[in-house]
Amino acid sequence: MDHRLISADLAEYIFNSMHNGLIVVDRDNKVMMINPSAEKMLQIEGIAWKGMPIKSLLPNSKMHHVLENGVSSIGEKMNIAGRVCMVNRTPLYREGEMIGAIGVIQDISEMEHSRNLLKQMEMVIEFSTDGIYVVNTEGITLLVNSAYEEITGFRREELVGRHMAELTHEGYFDQSVSLLVLEQKKRISVIQKIGGKKDVIATGTPVFNESGVIEMVVTSVRDITQLNELKHELNKARSISQIHQHRYALEFEGKEQAIVFRSAKMEQIYEQIHHVAPFPTSILLSGPSGAGKEVVANLIHHLSNRKDKPFIKVNCAAIPEQLLEAELFGYEAGAFTGANRDGRIGLLELADQGTIMFDEIGEMPLSLQVKLLRVLQEKQVQRVGGTKPRNLDIRIISATNRDLRERIREGKFREDLYYRLQVVEIRIPSLAERPEDIEVLVEHYFSYYCRLFRIEKQLSEKTKHI
Repeated sequence: MDHRLISADLAEYIFNSMHNGLIVVDRDNKVMMINPSAEKMLQIEGIAWKGMPIKSLLPNSKMHHVLENGVSSIGEKMNIAGRVCMVNRTPLYREGEMIGAIGVIQDISEMEHSRNLLKQMEMVIEFSTDGIYVVNTEGITLLVNSAYEEITGFRREELVGRHMAELTHEGYFDQSVSLLVLEQKKRISVIQKIGGKKDVIATGTPVFNESGVIEMVVTSVRDITQLNELKHELNKARSISQIHQHRYALEFEGKEQAIVFRSAKMEQIYEQIHHVAPFPTSILLSGPSGAGKEVVANLIHHLSNRKDKPFIKVNCAAIPEQLLEAELFGYEAGAFTGANRDGRIGLLELADQGTIMFDEIGEMPLSLQVKLLRVLQEKQVQRVGGTKPRNLDIRIISATNRDLRERIREGKFREDLYYRLQVVEIRIPSLAERPEDIEVLVEHYFSYYCRLFRIEKQLSEKTKHI
């Protein structure tokens, strides 16, 4: 058998077996050869195409350009029988003379569909309200979407191409859920601290290939900073609602406070209150029981810029020593036997941005005096059993009917705490020291109780005199 004949047979076999469509035309742009793949693409199976002009089979053919110019046309997209195809056209030479042209047609409809699908997926990822973070099997960042940039404040240029361990070490996050997923090979959710300040919940999901090997980890990130703040406010509201069941008083958005007097001594105190109330200065109110220290404290709070914030009053003499610390500072879950399983916010924390009044401050145990001093110095509070200090912005008003200097000499009150609390001291004189206030107070309370009990009574001048 002739070797050239074998080669011709082999060439025809290869021509007919190719997946891509092949069309060969002569110098007159008439079809010389079409392989089965091209027949299928052109939907001309069973048609006697040999010698037909290519334009009759493929109206948008540009094969004539190649025949006229002798220049190849590579990678042009064409729509053939409703499918997207890539067409390469090349001049065909024999012994240096152009005898026709050959066209190679590749059906890229599936490829185009996949590409469009990929674009759509990219758009879905990019415009997702959740942050999306993707790493490969080695923990290298592949993709970050806009929501992640917005949530974290990090730009994708800072992250893409970098290893998660390196980013964690540099403080971008406190832990990497992607590395945990790569290690444990399962979906994991963690609460992450982003940049040391923002809380997010990150859920990492492994993507396995057909062999069961992780190809990538896709992590969705949701900002829960505001959710944590709302949870804190809810716990705070619950604690405030329970205050009336205990030995404290709470005022919030209270009505205008009234102070009734006629004496010059109370006039001076009234002026002093107006002078110091706008400032966050610690104030010590001293004077005998019943002199009106709580009324003065109410007025100070009302005249301050904290009047719309909580005003919590704690009677230090009415709460057992073993409970007072937990009530003032709060406690974490499981801090001690019998503790609330969710922990509890302390009164100091509840009074944040507002005012707290320590009535009978002289009765506060020495052990708590040390901790209260630390709160005043550091402006932070730490719950019992906790490790994380919380910033605090409170005004402290203390009240006592005891001589605190005498208590200091007896070793029952800390001198350093005394000077912290007594930045301004206001002494409220007893009614015996200001008899000119008796008549106006009697009239005030007589009218008050008449209104309260809806009765009409008159107070005689003789009774007033007595």
